[in-house]
Amino acid sequence: MSGADPFEQPVVRDKRRVHFDPASGAVSQEPTGGGPASAGPPDPFGIGADSIELSQLRADLAERTADLQRLQAEYANYRKRVDRDREAVRDFAVGEALAALLPVLDDIGRAREHGELEGGFRQVAEALDAAIAKLGLTRFGQPGEPFDPTQHDALMHSYSDEVTEPTAVQILQPGYSYGGRVIRPARVAVAEPTTALPDGETDAAPDADPDVASIPVAPEDGAPPADDPDTSTSD
Repeated sequence: MSGADPFEQPVVRDKRRVHFDPASGAVSQEPTGGGPASAGPPDPFGIGADSIELSQLRADLAERTADLQRLQAEYANYRKRVDRDREAVRDFAVGEALAALLPVLDDIGRAREHGELEGGFRQVAEALDAAIAKLGLTRFGQPGEPFDPTQHDALMHSYSDEVTEPTAVQILQPGYSYGGRVIRPARVAVAEPTTALPDGETDAAPDADPDVASIPVAPEDGAPPADDPDTSTSD
């Protein structure tokens, strides 16, 4: 058995330091660890750190979103450019194939003008015309239309009182276009109005100048002029 007093009171030791300000008489307590007092209330759940991390995540998300939008715009432009180039290559290939068929179409046109499209040959010609029309080949060139150097190739030239401007009066060979591009210009005979003739142009020989005709010819070696009656000799 120990000799402790059963009636002894427990001893409580308070390690907090008390600071007394003699000037103001105020009494304050310092933290147990002796460190500086906290500037604000304690944050047991770390809410402040989570707020900073959330702001950083939002900034990263905005940056990644901008990168994805820029990448999507570049890809859309790339697809448009590829589709445009593919369409241009297709049009060029079809145009070259149609250009190779133009001599055949010329032969069919001459046969049609002479009434030689008969029987099965006429059906083949009509089927070919329908096929090239479906592909987009367009024929142009009609007598009487104004001369256009971008669509017409002038092989013959003349003047006429029946036209008021340069006009394709005869279509020697029709022209063809595809997709807004001229594959072959129409070969035509062009007539211009008579008023466009150069000044002074005429078929007749020019008249003799009277001033030139009245000038006498100088005699040779001092001989008198042949037309002078005073110097003629008599027998």
